[in-house]
Amino acid sequence: MKKAQFLTPVVTAFDENANLDVKGNQAIYEHLIQGGIDGIVVMGSTGEFFAMSMEQKKQLIDIAVSYINHRVKCFVGTGCMTVQETVELSNYAAKAGADAVMIISPYYFSMNPGDIEKWYGDIASQVNSDIYIYNFPDRTGHDISPEVTLRLLRQHKNIVGYKDTVEALGHTRALIELTKADFPDFVMLSGYDENLAHVLLSGGNGCIGGLSNLAPETFSAWVKAINEQDLCKIEEYQRKVNALMELYTINTPFIPVMKKAMILRGVPIQEKCIEFSPITAEQTAKVTAIMKKANLL
Repeated sequence: MKKAQFLTPVVTAFDENANLDVKGNQAIYEHLIQGGIDGIVVMGSTGEFFAMSMEQKKQLIDIAVSYINHRVKCFVGTGCMTVQETVELSNYAAKAGADAVMIISPYYFSMNPGDIEKWYGDIASQVNSDIYIYNFPDRTGHDISPEVTLRLLRQHKNIVGYKDTVEALGHTRALIELTKADFPDFVMLSGYDENLAHVLLSGGNGCIGGLSNLAPETFSAWVKAINEQDLCKIEEYQRKVNALMELYTINTPFIPVMKKAMILRGVPIQEKCIEFSPITAEQTAKVTAIMKKANLL
């Protein structure tokens, strides 16, 4: 079994005017680093990248890369609606010192396999960075198939990993099985927290999961148990994470729930999201109950 890793798709802290909260974001990064997380993914879906201007995105890249300072891995989500903007932001992140970029394909219009392959290929040929493909068919309307992925790997050495945000583990397993013979170092990561151990047992590498914003120490301990092959501890943390998964059901989208939960744990940020309202008092009570049950309060 490969060595496990868990990365956090970090929330983005804003002030009441929807400007970046520099100290708030730095506090979040420190919370995650001290919690033992393996890496931080800036501007993933949980980071509200879709609501940020290009100027804000570049500002956040500078804040994150300089503060994290290679203490843990720092990936940056750079997927935009066009190849040109994606290349621009990806190369900005690379020049700033990010360890890799994570690129979601365009959303709104579904894309056929040939267009998906061309889109990623055009980007990979112009980006000076390691690239992680981000597959999230529930949001993009299309799936980046194992076959397309394998063809991209054969053409572009800087495509080094893949985040698979699908509930069906069989999809991730098919990706692993199709690519591992020719590309044994290709990094396969789940997008669902609870699937960490399952992905490792199937030959993958780990997870990028939003719950680690709240409890990084839980996920770093789970990674440690997996790497030490401590079956009792693995089961213990699997059950803890299974219980925490209920947080995802409280509100759509999940981001305001996570910000409120982090505030309840003492992370000094505001609830502000660019496009989403704070959760209600009733929802906050549900969050509090789950956190108390998980000994997070």
